Amino acid sequence: MLSSMGAHAGGGYFLPFYGGYTSQMAGTATAVGLDGLAASTNPGKLFAVGNRLDLGTNVAALYRRVERQGGPDPSLDFGTTSDNSIFFVPQGGFAHRLGDNYAFGVALYANGALNTAYPGDTGVPSSNQNPAACGSQPANFLSGCGQVGVDLSQVIVAPTAAWQFAPGNTLGISPLIAYQRFRAYGLQAFEPLSQNPGNVSNRGYDNAFGLGVRVGWYGEVLPSLTLGAAYSTKIYMQRFDRYRGLFAGDGHFDVPANYSVGAAFRATERWLLALDVQRIDFHGVPALGNSLLNSLQNPQGAPLGSKDGSGFNWRNQTNYRFGTEFAVSPSVNIRGGLAYGRVPGDQSISSVSINTLSATPKTTASVGFNWWYTPTHEFQFAYTHHFFGTYAGPSAVVPGATESVVADVDVVWIGWAKRF
Repeated sequence: MLSSMGAHAGGGYFLPFYGGYTSQMAGTATAVGLDGLAASTNPGKLFAVGNRLDLGTNVAALYRRVERQGGPDPSLDFGTTSDNSIFFVPQGGFAHRLGDNYAFGVALYANGALNTAYPGDTGVPSSNQNPAACGSQPANFLSGCGQVGVDLSQVIVAPTAAWQFAPGNTLGISPLIAYQRFRAYGLQAFEPLSQNPGNVSNRGYDNAFGLGVRVGWYGEVLPSLTLGAAYSTKIYMQRFDRYRGLFAGDGHFDVPANYSVGAAFRATERWLLALDVQRIDFHGVPALGNSLLNSLQNPQGAPLGSKDGSGFNWRNQTNYRFGTEFAVSPSVNIRGGLAYGRVPGDQSISSVSINTLSATPKTTASVGFNWWYTPTHEFQFAYTHHFFGTYAGPSAVVPGATESVVADVDVVWIGWAKRF
């Protein structure tokens, strides 16, 4: 569960899909996707799921390469490819009805995007920007020394209760119990800008726990139309003590609030269409929303690690997802989907250098199927491709240079389910 994946379309570091059905439909989930991981997106769906257990894993293959060119000193221009390339992210969910109007369950799922490890350096001795920490070593891509990268993992457990308060209409609530693990290395160039320079880089893994809540509604408003809505509060996390000089807000890295609405329309007995709109409040978390330039331009007034210190400069993000399902037979369904969400960080000097650590795509496409090979046992498969293009802009580390990141991510979901 602690393996981080690449950043994802329509969600920044939020995984756009949890479980088999939503993986097959590019994350379309608010009013569709009635499997055991329903609570990960809309706890209001849990009663409609019935009694079932879902287990599976995403297997992700990632390629990420960063380059710098056009700077005033050509010796600082170079490129490097991330070493971390294969990740496994297991997930699971359980749903069970209690009588005619109640259900309970639990979902276990993960987020993560910031797992990169860029080797290489300029090859120029003493080109790093923190000789007190690096001596005469050549600079890495972010002007520190040694391999540069970050690793952020989030695991969320969501016990869930749902109440059918009227026929076909259900409310659900999920306390969100979160665990985070993080480490950063090769960021020595930022230490002189910090209010706590000893807790910025190369401090190993640190851990934090947090709490939040998600509520949701799911309604069968017409025989052919279902609607859904869900809201998740910010998950308030403990601070990362070892990195309280890095994250804006004295080491706190909260999970942003987010909400979604969705609709699913059954066009024919065998064909279903679904649409989701999601909003993520990245700007409500200083470590994500603050500009990269805050500490670079004003290290005395807004030192790194302070409330106004540098962050990823991520904007609030609206994501759109479309999915479709076709019943080939009573035991086989095929599904597909598309997702779009603009890159949360813009292509300005306020964003680019820090966002080369984790590229974010704009578009995702998924396809997959489920097969009930017995009346109670199901096999699930999904394939997803994330479309990145090139993310590029002016460097804040080497003024006058242009930095870019090119990425390629493919994800396969393999899952199993049992109905009771």
